Order: sequence, then structure tokens, then C-alpha cells
Amino acid sequence: MPADQYDAIIIGGGHNGLVAAAYLAKAGKKVVILERRHIVGGAAVTEEIFPGYKFTEFSYVVSLLRPEIIRDLELPKHGLRILPLPSTFTPMENGDYLAVWDDHDLTRREIYRHSPKDAEAYDEYARVMARAAKAIKPIINLIPPDPSSLSPRDLFGLLKVGQYARSLSEKELYMIAKLVTESSADLLEEWFETDALKGTKAASGIIGTFLGPRSPGTAYVLLHHYMGEIDGAFRAWGFAKGGSGGVSGSILNAAQALGAEVRVNSAVKQVKVKGGRAVGVILENGDELDSRVVMSAADPKRTFLQFVEPKHFPDEFVTSIQNFRTRGSSGKVNIALSKLPEFTALPDEPALYRGAVSISPSIDYIERAYDDAKYGQISKRPYIDMVFPSMIDPDMAPPGQHVISCFVQYAPYDLEGGWDDAKRDQLGEAVISTIEQYAPNIRECIVGMQVISPKDIEAIAGITGGNIFHGELLLHQIFFLRPVPQWADFRTPLKGYYFGASGAHPGGGVMGAAGMLTAKEILKDGNW
Repeated sequence: MPADQYDAIIIGGGHNGLVAAAYLAKAGKKVVILERRHIVGGAAVTEEIFPGYKFTEFSYVVSLLRPEIIRDLELPKHGLRILPLPSTFTPMENGDYLAVWDDHDLTRREIYRHSPKDAEAYDEYARVMARAAKAIKPIINLIPPDPSSLSPRDLFGLLKVGQYARSLSEKELYMIAKLVTESSADLLEEWFETDALKGTKAASGIIGTFLGPRSPGTAYVLLHHYMGEIDGAFRAWGFAKGGSGGVSGSILNAAQALGAEVRVNSAVKQVKVKGGRAVGVILENGDELDSRVVMSAADPKRTFLQFVEPKHFPDEFVTSIQNFRTRGSSGKVNIALSKLPEFTALPDEPALYRGAVSISPSIDYIERAYDDAKYGQISKRPYIDMVFPSMIDPDMAPPGQHVISCFVQYAPYDLEGGWDDAKRDQLGEAVISTIEQYAPNIRECIVGMQVISPKDIEAIAGITGGNIFHGELLLHQIFFLRPVPQWADFRTPLKGYYFGASGAHPGGGVMGAAGMLTAKEILKDGNW
């Protein structure tokens, strides 16, 4: 076999591309991963932005990474270590706070302090959501069938979906139907009365989505984030040792140990097509590589509108990809600190710094933040999810100093007047002034700050529109409709060309399922 002839070429070294490469290499295939940047990981990377201060630039917490991937690739042996996030602390506008702990009894007592009614409801809500998440989790590993097809593969897939549906109780079916269609606000207002509790939980329904908590469909986004687990602990969240780059690094180590080749600074210009089949790629530097199959782990628009000439796809398919919603709504502000800020609501509680701090005092607060974004503005008072990585993993900052990771909504991709340095400064100021309401000394702690807009996510991580899920998790963009109808099984209209990224089923987050499922379908097709 010539040196540049491979069994499979993977475009994009994000975590899905790395997972797919590892599974293919494990099956004995000659695989190469082509990454446009100097570092693999895509949006799951850790970089030293200021000397001594390391940041998880984009994604920052871990929960959704599939347990079977961790087992199959032996990721702990290759460096994966997940450290627990024990709490979520929500400062309130009246100077009080709400804390949710990984200890159920502590959480229940804390909620009781605010509302005995909510403390009673919390147990049943947790049971209902856990049942819904566990009921829908089998879909993650299903290959979405095309319900309009009569092919044996799709008919068998529909049979499996039908068997799955029959296994659910009537109550579970109705519950799932509600969760995929209603708003997170409507869902939560059926259960609770405490504003901070509703606001904190509603925030999970708007992450990565250009919608407010009162928009239909956001309850499913909330459920999507409810499906995580760590070491069998359902609904647990953690922080990877070394940041998100530690997750990608462990998958990279596993892939290389299995024989996969990795090339960085290797941007793909075009997929080569011969006889109606993908047969390799041409790099931007002019190099050509040949392969039996090509898989893209990039977002849908780059995969189908940039790497391949539209003439190789049906017009209807191209139009559907053009209409796939990838509007970024999230920004990231990473802050280097000389010391920890002091929260007035709970100044002497070191445990709060080892968990998440959520600026989400009410549903109305988040909805008003969305109101700004709807009209092309940065939210004046944004929703902020803060983590202090250096309190969980001291290696993230110099001794005695710290870093904050701030996930921010809303920062619309289509900002009025466009993104520039002044608008980045505006986003940074909105974040700092918002934190300042709850931690008045934040400014005196700041050593340096990195502000990342959706435009920057697009430019740096290569994600069209800067959408962290490669496409919104809305009802018309999930399961057999993701990315487009009739092509949700990781295959494409171009033979030998596969698609397995966050824009494919089952969606975004550091999950790895799309990469794993695509690799399995490639092996099943037997193009060797």
C-alpha cells in the first residue's frame, strides 16, 4: 500500500473524530486524522493563554461522554481522570443564595430553607426526570432509521424503535412527548415556586440554543443535559484533570496506541471524488491523500457545502443543509485571577469554589437576557455558568492563583454591527459587571481575560456559526432529522463519504457517540 493510501481519512481532530479513528484503528484499519489547527480536540482543548494559566477555552465540564467509549478505549489507562463537581451555587438578587449539592439530603434541606413545598416536589421531579432520561438514553445508540424508506435496514431500525417504544409505560411516553415539545419554563413552573431553583434548572434548557427558557422545545435541551453520568453516577458532572484537553488527550493517546496516525496543521481543502465516490482528500497545502472511505467530523455546513462540490449532492439535500440552524448564542470569558473573588452571599464557604456558580436568579432574568439577543444585542445581564478549574485541578494556574471559566449567554453570532474588539470588550464588561453584583471585589482579582465570541468559536474551532452543538438541538433537528431527513444514519449521498460529528445524531456536548456510531457503520458497510 502506498504511503499516502489509507483505509479511512478522518477530517477534523475533535473528540468525535478521535473516537471514530480509535474504533477504526482498533478494527485493524489504517487511519489518519487530519486537523487544521496545531492541536487536536476541536472545542475540547486546554491552552495556556497567559503564562502559567491554563484554560479550557470552549467546552469545560464533563458528563455526557459515553461510558462504553471510556470502557472500549480504556481511557483511564490513557490518562482520563474526571474530578467531581460537588455543587451548584446560585447567588440571589436579594443577597441570599441557593446551593444544590451532590448529597441529596443536603440539597433537600437547602431547598426546604426556601420553600417546604419545593423540597417535597424536588424528590418526585428528580425521579420523573431520571426516568425520562433513562427512558430516552437507549435512543442515543440507535442508528436513526428513515421512516419513509422500505429498505430492510430502515425497516429493521423502525422495528427497534417500535420495540423501544413498546417497552415504555404509558406514563413515560406521555412524559417524553411533553419534554420534547414544551418550554423549560412551563416544565419547571409545574413543579416549583422558588425563582432561583427554577432559573438554575431552566438554564440547562437554553445552553447552545438561540431560544429563551419560555420557548417551546427548550425542555428537551434540558433533558439532553440530564442524560450524563460519571462512573455510573447518573446526572453527575465533573471536570477532567487537565481540562477538556485532558479528555481529548486521552482519546488521542488511545487512538495512537491502536495505530491511528494524526496530522496537525493539515487543513482539508476538498474531498476527492472519482466515479461518484469519495476516494481521498486534497489539503490546502496541495498534498493529496487517498483512502477507501472519508469521514468528516466537522460541522454539517463545512462537511457538505465546503469540502465537497454541491454537484455531488441532490439539490434538495444541499438546500436542507443550507437551512440547518447553526446560530451561535454562546460566548466564553476565561479569566486569570491573582486571588479568589469573595461572594457576599456566602463568603466563608470554600466548597462553593469547587463546584459551579450559576448566575441565573430567575427564569425572567434569563428571558430578559434572551430579549436583548433576539434583537442582535449582547445581553446586558447575561446568564453565566462559572467554574473555578484551579480549585478542582491546581495545575490549571500558578501556585496560589486561579482561573475562572465563564460560559455566557447570550452573545449572538449575528450581532448588530458585527463582532470586533470593542464588542468583545462589551461582552467582557457585561460579564464582569454582572459578577460584580455578587462578588464586589472581582475586578481587583483579575490578572488577564480572554473573551471568545461565537465568531471566534467559528474562526478558532472551525464551527460554522459558532454553535457549540454544531446545530441547535430542536425537535426538527434531532434523531432521524439530524442533520437532514433520509440521511441521519451517518452515511451521505456521496458513496464512501460519512458524517459523524455533533451535528449528527445524537447531538452535541463532549459525548463521542456520533464518532463511535459512525465508525461502527463504516465497518458494517465493509468498504475494504
